[in-house]
Amino acid sequence: MDKGSHLILRSKASETSSILDSLPRGEKVTVYSISGDWAKVKAGSKTGYVHASFLTNSNPDSNAGTSTPVQTTTKYVNVDKGSHLVLRSKASRSGKILASLQRGEKVTVYTASGPWVKVKARGITGYVLASYLSNADPDASTADDSNNSSEPTPDSTVTKYTTADLNLRKGPSKSASVIEVLDKGTAVKVYSEEDGWAKVEIGGKIGYISTNYLTSAAKQSNGKVTTILKNYDLSLDEFANIQMKFSPQTDTNERYIRSDAIKLTGRTTGVVQNGSWHIRDGAGTKNHEVGETLKEGTKVTILSTVKGDDGYTWYQISYNKAWKNATKNEVKYYLNPNNFVSDPVRSLQFLKLTSTANLNATEVNQKILAGKGILAGKASAFLTAAKQNGINEIYLIAHALLETGNGTSQLANGVKYNGKTVYNMYGTGANDGNAVQNGARYAYQHGWTTPEAAIIGGAKFISSNYLGAGQDTLYKMRWNPDVAATYGYASHQYATDIGWAYKQVDEIYNLYNLLDNYNITLEVPSYQ
Repeated sequence: MDKGSHLILRSKASETSSILDSLPRGEKVTVYSISGDWAKVKAGSKTGYVHASFLTNSNPDSNAGTSTPVQTTTKYVNVDKGSHLVLRSKASRSGKILASLQRGEKVTVYTASGPWVKVKARGITGYVLASYLSNADPDASTADDSNNSSEPTPDSTVTKYTTADLNLRKGPSKSASVIEVLDKGTAVKVYSEEDGWAKVEIGGKIGYISTNYLTSAAKQSNGKVTTILKNYDLSLDEFANIQMKFSPQTDTNERYIRSDAIKLTGRTTGVVQNGSWHIRDGAGTKNHEVGETLKEGTKVTILSTVKGDDGYTWYQISYNKAWKNATKNEVKYYLNPNNFVSDPVRSLQFLKLTSTANLNATEVNQKILAGKGILAGKASAFLTAAKQNGINEIYLIAHALLETGNGTSQLANGVKYNGKTVYNMYGTGANDGNAVQNGARYAYQHGWTTPEAAIIGGAKFISSNYLGAGQDTLYKMRWNPDVAATYGYASHQYATDIGWAYKQVDEIYNLYNLLDNYNITLEVPSYQ
């Protein structure tokens, strides 16, 4: 750090923790451990945490030119079983890959540079991401779980929750433009965490949020969850074969290409080189080709680097073709309820949309509808609409919030039609080019001359199509297992996107998460 500056020693590895001391430039410290951006150190008689990037191996003001080594520590690679940690030539994802370290492998830690640490492993010195190291062997019975990393492994994603209202930004910077503001307790899908920023996905939108406001623990509530199993005379493999006849689509980023196919052009970007290459749904040649090849010169974004089951290094990539034919393995993944039922967010694709959430109108007005434009204070109308039409209240409210832009749309706030002001809260009939006029005409024909009438009357049409046909979960709307099991073919499915039901649940979860009292009924399919 600059001359005249001081390094703050804090009680915890957080900018908000109390200050223990202010360390001058050149002061000698003993380093106990490094985790992410923070180093646990002893300075004099005080033990605390400092930003690791402001530590160096030698006294910056020494004239002797001799190094005073920072105390080394021993750590262990802590990634998921079957994953590997890449050792690089420099503290960057663009650094050359020197080795692929196994889970539990012991490394010697020297210094930190932001989220990276300099280590020695197998006699090779290089850099790894500190968040994938722990103080104890993750597979040892005596491992100290409190020190194990909770970050996502290089080839996986995790669900985390926001601990405050915060901005979702287009880039990892406070100067990047804001996509939307996320409420406290929002569930997000985390792809990566680096330099204090997390790359996340919420409702199909990908952006960046501060890692300081993320937690792995969902909020505890008084909600009651009931699970019902529904058995089908159908195997997952048979069900997948039925679906494959109807060209299911995916925009998943689970796409992999061997690293020697890519010439790096930046830290996370590259172009295909040396002809055309197959891409696969997993890292390694044993995984399925997805029916596409990337031609030389195709630009790709590199999401992660993993060791393939064939011994080669592979890149998980995203590229500029949005929709792709799904493989059978990918279809089976989304068909299989066991992949989602234990996840408090993704399990809501099995939410029985015809079951009551048993909500309190006052709580809904205060915690969900406050500040939502024309919908503010309308909880009683939603609860009445839900009861009269046999629709889950949260699902109905989520639908209205989406269609009205949180109560701000022109149709929601009233449109003159044949001399009367009419309202449309679900976008019913708003199609065929002139959405506002067509939606207003539909509202006029059905007498929706007050916001309450539009909320209650429009709910009938929400329930009449899929819910009325017995497809009363998002999962059944997408896959319709009743028809598949009875007739052996696919019919009356809402979307071709295999991840459609998976993607719809974020808003439903986040609305439930705002409340303290509610009921959830899940109907989970069970296949042979």
